[in-house]
Amino acid sequence: MAPKKAKRRAAAEGGSSNVFSMFDQTQIQEFKEAFTVIDQNRDGIIDKEDLRDTFAAMGRLNVKNEELEAMIKEASGPINFTVFLTMFGEKLKGADPEDVILGAFKVLDPDGKGSVKKQFLEELLTTQCDRFTPEEVKNMWHAFPPDVAGNVDYKNICYVITHGEDKEGE
Repeated sequence: MAPKKAKRRAAAEGGSSNVFSMFDQTQIQEFKEAFTVIDQNRDGIIDKEDLRDTFAAMGRLNVKNEELEAMIKEASGPINFTVFLTMFGEKLKGADPEDVILGAFKVLDPDGKGSVKKQFLEELLTTQCDRFTPEEVKNMWHAFPPDVAGNVDYKNICYVITHGEDKEGE
């Protein structure tokens, strides 16, 4: 079974014709719009300067060269639209399915309420494993504000992680 997986992966990495079948037309159009925003000099290739300019446009100045180079090195070569789409396809393939993420949250919710306390979740996210920075915590609470009782709806978080947008926003 491992050789088949290796062949499939090699085909996915080398054969760009399959990448368009991974997404529907709406998604491809959204990725094309994102690519166009990032390709600041409009030469059809995303390079280090495009990334620097994009960060600057978002208000993040003084991005380190090493950080930009690390991003560029994630691609096997120049980042044209097909490579860009392939990179997103690979990232999305690595995401856990919604039920797996829900199962992880349910461990923190023995009563099955569908929510966890903000303070508890924040403590876990800032003290365990790949720790959240204060800025990441702030961004999370901005995206997923707790209710007045301090409860966080983890089902919505799981949905957004796996589908990319808020249920209510559809």
